[in-house]
Amino acid sequence: MNKRFVVSLLAALFTLVIVTGNLLAKPATLNRDEIPDQYKWNLSDIYQNWDAWQTDMEKVQSLMDQYKGYEGKLNQGAQTILDVMKLNDDLGMLAYKVYQYPGLMYQTDTRNNEVQAKLQQVQIMFARFGQATAWFTPELLQIPKETMVKWIDETPGLEIYRFTLMDTYRQAEHTLDAKGEKLLSYFGPATGGGAQYSALSTADVKFPEVTLADGTKMKATHGNYELSRFSFKNQADREAMFKGHFSVYNDYENTYAAIYNATLQSSWAYAQARNYESDAQMALDGNDIPVYVMENLINTAKAGADQLQRYMKLRKKVLGLDKYHYFDSYMPLVDVDMTITYEQARPMIVKSVELFGKDYQQTVDRAFDERWFDVYESEGKRSGAFSSGVYGVHPYMLLNYGDTMEDAFTLAHEMGHTMHTVLSNENQPFVNSGYTIFVAEVASTVNEMLFLDYLLDHEKDPNTRIALLEREIDNIHTTFYRQAMFADFELKAHQGVQEGQPITAKVLQKLYLDSYTDFFGTSHDDKDWYRNTWARISHFQRPFYVYQYATCISGGALLHDKMTKGKKKDRQKAIDKYLELLKSGGSDYPMNELKKAGVDWSTPAAAEAMNAKMKELTDQLEKELKKAGKI
Repeated sequence: MNKRFVVSLLAALFTLVIVTGNLLAKPATLNRDEIPDQYKWNLSDIYQNWDAWQTDMEKVQSLMDQYKGYEGKLNQGAQTILDVMKLNDDLGMLAYKVYQYPGLMYQTDTRNNEVQAKLQQVQIMFARFGQATAWFTPELLQIPKETMVKWIDETPGLEIYRFTLMDTYRQAEHTLDAKGEKLLSYFGPATGGGAQYSALSTADVKFPEVTLADGTKMKATHGNYELSRFSFKNQADREAMFKGHFSVYNDYENTYAAIYNATLQSSWAYAQARNYESDAQMALDGNDIPVYVMENLINTAKAGADQLQRYMKLRKKVLGLDKYHYFDSYMPLVDVDMTITYEQARPMIVKSVELFGKDYQQTVDRAFDERWFDVYESEGKRSGAFSSGVYGVHPYMLLNYGDTMEDAFTLAHEMGHTMHTVLSNENQPFVNSGYTIFVAEVASTVNEMLFLDYLLDHEKDPNTRIALLEREIDNIHTTFYRQAMFADFELKAHQGVQEGQPITAKVLQKLYLDSYTDFFGTSHDDKDWYRNTWARISHFQRPFYVYQYATCISGGALLHDKMTKGKKKDRQKAIDKYLELLKSGGSDYPMNELKKAGVDWSTPAAAEAMNAKMKELTDQLEKELKKAGKI
């Protein structure tokens, strides 16, 4: 029941506008009541009021009671299976509505206790339902697969559930009996190191205060460390903030190692209990992805890391540094105050996706007109950005738009997710509408790259072009190479546990620095400084998640090139296949869906395309830097 997330054609081209005034700028207020409604999302598309929400809450409870009534009856025949699957769909569609109505409201004001209470009401109800329906999969698997196939073949209504039902049988050998599943469920809250990691790195962390070159004192918090990398022009200040920030990880290196060891041991224990050869196989099996896909990604990224190292050395030269460290990797190469307001970004984004046709563009325009966005920062609103779907309604996008170039790229990114959700929901029944993380970031990556194409096509200023190219190269650096490096370290750590090796702070430091050297080579000085930087990556508490960032940007880059380069006939064919990928939702395994679109992860082609893209963009950057007299 868990669904997986995520215009009229303009007659004239809109050129990139550098704004210095307040024309169409964000509101000069954090008071949500003072922000015009046109910049706040319209939740009445879900429910008109709380009374309508409460009516559906009661309906959900009634459907849950019906669902529990099928326990012990699945073997009665095809019609019973069909009835249960339809009921599951009805529950799922209602669940999204009753959850998202308070959930989205809460995201815009996390201080609202009344909304928070209603959200918790939904969460409690579904937690109880989850516990009460643990019987379903073990009972379903008591029916022979051959019988289920026969029922599906003979019952037209069951056809749309074929993929879901057959996937359950595919994983049967890793599903325990009812007693075994219940026993494993008891250990969930007591295993792994996620809660301990969160407590140590967030709740109990005490960052030191550092003194900058001008005498300013500043705490080396997460936010200030991020700020220092992008805005501290004095390298000594960046170094001071880096050392202060990571001192907490150095001081507690043994504790962080012990916590990660708990996660590693827990993952391997569950893998053995479920009859997997490795915990990597277990983590990837849910989407039927072979482990070699991750291994090929890592090896191909390593093989092309010379372009990453070339970029780092180019940066060192432009910045004029005697020594170059990782914390220097984010300092802008040029000073460009590039303002793009929300109103200015809209036509640019619509125009950037022109290759997908008028229907696609018109839906993008609808998102703006019908208030699918919550645009500006306000008091109590959560940070960041996301796109979240409501099946049968439309997706909603949260932004904290600040009129910067990065905000415009974020808008393009989230629109990619939104259009993926729209096309999936319009073309798939609920059961097959949810797409996995393995494909989710492909659409957002493609939209970002198309937006970059548009901006570069309309921007002539050398410094602005440098800033745009630098932004995209940094995205490849952090999303492809760095995530592949993380995956390399993570895989080696898990393999160490499976081989019975001890996991200590020193062992993890060596594994991490080995991976670091494989990717960054000699482009960074004083590498020992980074020995515990792995401990800052919270995603390691969720085994084998990070590699998917790298696969998504690789797949997106390959599809982008297929759709924008070469003969017109071939480009159109690639576009048609890409739109079919978005429409396919979760109707097949993600590797199969991507292969149909032109990304075959059984080969290293997609990762090789990412290496080629890095070289292409670095070549362009070098050309622009020479033109601007920077090198």
